[in-house]
Amino acid sequence: MPNKISKVFYGTLIHSLSLANLEILQNTLLGVDISGKIAFLEKNVLDEITLIHIISQWEFPEQEVIRLSKRQFLMPGFIDTHTHASQYPNAGTGMDLPLLDWLNKYTFPLEQSYSSLSFAEKVYPIVVNNLLRSGTTTAVYFTTIHLESSKYLARLVKEKGQRGFIGKVNMDCNSPENYIESLDNSVKSTEEFIKYVLNLEKDEGRENGSRLVYPIITPRFAITCTSQLMDSLGLLAKKYNMPIQSHLSENIGEINFISELFPHLPDYTTVYDHHGLLNEKTIMAHGIHLSSKELKLIKERNIGISHCPTSNFAICSGVCNVRQLLDEGIKVGLGTDLSGGYSKSILNAIRNANIASRVVFMASSKVDDKPLNKSFPHLTLPELTYLATMGGAELVNLDKIIGNFLIGKEFDALLIDPDACQSPLDIFDDLEDIERIFEKFIFLGDERNLKSVYVKGKKVSGTDLESMNLREKELLKNLSKLYGGNCHLCNPNS
Repeated sequence: MPNKISKVFYGTLIHSLSLANLEILQNTLLGVDISGKIAFLEKNVLDEITLIHIISQWEFPEQEVIRLSKRQFLMPGFIDTHTHASQYPNAGTGMDLPLLDWLNKYTFPLEQSYSSLSFAEKVYPIVVNNLLRSGTTTAVYFTTIHLESSKYLARLVKEKGQRGFIGKVNMDCNSPENYIESLDNSVKSTEEFIKYVLNLEKDEGRENGSRLVYPIITPRFAITCTSQLMDSLGLLAKKYNMPIQSHLSENIGEINFISELFPHLPDYTTVYDHHGLLNEKTIMAHGIHLSSKELKLIKERNIGISHCPTSNFAICSGVCNVRQLLDEGIKVGLGTDLSGGYSKSILNAIRNANIASRVVFMASSKVDDKPLNKSFPHLTLPELTYLATMGGAELVNLDKIIGNFLIGKEFDALLIDPDACQSPLDIFDDLEDIERIFEKFIFLGDERNLKSVYVKGKKVSGTDLESMNLREKELLKNLSKLYGGNCHLCNPNS
């Protein structure tokens, strides 16, 4: 017997069916069951009689149907495949140095602060709330080397209802004296962290679909990890069937340092492969300066590349040729890479990915006034949308569970309102259709347009939820005044 329906939406849905196929469905009815899965999707529901007939089959009351306005639409939630939760306080600062100097001057001193759990408790709630508010329904997080602070982020992500991959960072060499682990402690604490995160949802069963929070093996990068540590992490990943994340080929200075540290290995990608860290569950951030041999190995191992264009531009690491990666059949998603990237928003990553692809196209298009070479055409709107949703789902190996609105998938979605209060979009009735409105949102919109954010069918953020919370606070404030501060509803300790 099918599960009971908890929500029904009627209006426009926009989602990716493939890299080039962005499907726009108007007058569509979508139902979500109590487990958070999409139970039905009915296209071309053009009249009220048909609508009532469909929902009556599912025993859902007509008055509870969420009817989108003509301009509103649903789209899949954004998937951030690479972000450093611990670096959030530095966002928007420190963009004056290249990668290795930037790490030593700005990043490592901040990350060392998370040895204090109370510091993590101040920062991490702001991070998760802000990512959800920006439409990030799934995030792949780096934390720090600190076990308790990393556990706290995992608990928090689950409590907030976000889907997350949490990585306790591993570093046992070439790191500051006050921010480094021993080999044994790094391996031991990582295994403890894996077990802890896996146990967070062990009593909830799988009958309600996938888990929300996953551990992910996280060697920071090969520069800060000895061969022994990388070998051990590879074995842990195999033992627990864990995903893996790290950095690859972000900066020329980084690549040169790798060559000095591992002179017996031909290239950066092979360093990870040599230590058993490359497989279909591996996400490598950046991948800017890859050789043809490395591209071939990445494809063979079926690893994914998290494209982080905002960070690549901000600290002058380089411009990633995403078109080449896609042409090679390599999986690609988008990452914000806080705080090398200054913005928490995947919308910003989409826009910078668009610009980066045009930079690559222009650089390869005309040399010495020769005819255009269109080997690397810039990314299109359907492709950019795919990278932010289904592309990310492929990287985290959840493409059978999230990423679009196929029946049976879990409902991770954004309800976009182009007419929201103080919306950055200007809509002109005589000119606009839904395709143009969607494009305007992608390139001009922001969190003010995110009316509702859903993860696994549950509303977890959005402007309407925030407005409701504000109204509740104002109501409680007025009640408190009315009862002279003695209202038990207003005072949770009473």
